[in-house]
Amino acid sequence: MTSPQQVAAEIRTAVATTVRGKAQAIDLALSTLLAGGHLLVEDLPGTGKTLLAKSLAASIGGQFGRVQCTPDLLPTDLTGTSVFRPDTGEWEFRAGPVFANVLLVDEINRASPRTQSSLLQPMEEYQVTIDGTTWPLPAPFFCIATQNPFGQVGTFPLPESQLDRFSLVLSLGLPDRQAEREIVTGAGGADLLGKIQPVTHPQEVAEAITATAALYCNDAVVEYILDLAEATRTEARLSQGVSPRASTNLLRLAQGHAAVAGRDYVTPDDAQAVFVAAFAHRVKVADRVDTLAAAEVLDLILTQVRVPRV
Repeated sequence: MTSPQQVAAEIRTAVATTVRGKAQAIDLALSTLLAGGHLLVEDLPGTGKTLLAKSLAASIGGQFGRVQCTPDLLPTDLTGTSVFRPDTGEWEFRAGPVFANVLLVDEINRASPRTQSSLLQPMEEYQVTIDGTTWPLPAPFFCIATQNPFGQVGTFPLPESQLDRFSLVLSLGLPDRQAEREIVTGAGGADLLGKIQPVTHPQEVAEAITATAALYCNDAVVEYILDLAEATRTEARLSQGVSPRASTNLLRLAQGHAAVAGRDYVTPDDAQAVFVAAFAHRVKVADRVDTLAAAEVLDLILTQVRVPRV
């Protein structure tokens, strides 16, 4: 069996051919994949959100599904529906794009709240129930959603229950000058997307996810993760801290980051590397979700919580 460390290294190399100057974002995305979670990428149009998702999907191989969200998109457009066949007199299930190893939900906050909520079950249970019948999703199932900043015309804010299904939220930001030069001249960016070949396959990725969950994490690091979570609940500048599910998610992401870093054990550095991106959408500042304001507070928490020696 290929180790999760090797799987991560091969995917990183493939994705870096198109997504230039974003090594940290690639590592966070891979940490989410190996943690068995889901990824939300939020930023302005044209910053590479969809390119990152497509590049990850192309390098992983397997079944790929994509949905371009619009206000008139229906839940069944995502999950599928039962269709009556007059020739047989029977109902036939036609699967939607959610039945994929990698699902790209582009501009998720342009879909209506009802359609957004149709992703809750597949993201949590890895299955879909339609007309009373439950259908399992392919393994692994990795949902990558992109969204534009809330406040733009035609956007609907994701509810807390939906945000909580995303293990990590990251922002790509603008590339540096050298990376932008490579994008403009065709040495990087979408022009090279068609040249990415799968470097792994779904079964190997599923095995890597299982192996990542078994990476060693000593008690001191576990206590450090609990301290970080507790600090969000006592911090005066946060009106709501994180839940125990978020603490569990942070541990899984730290294991994923350890694998991406090429190690078979978790260190405090791994927890620190994913802490802000894992918690910024799960806490509230002034009784609302504000990932930018939350990130500033979480950065301060990192400097205040004692780091164990391991």
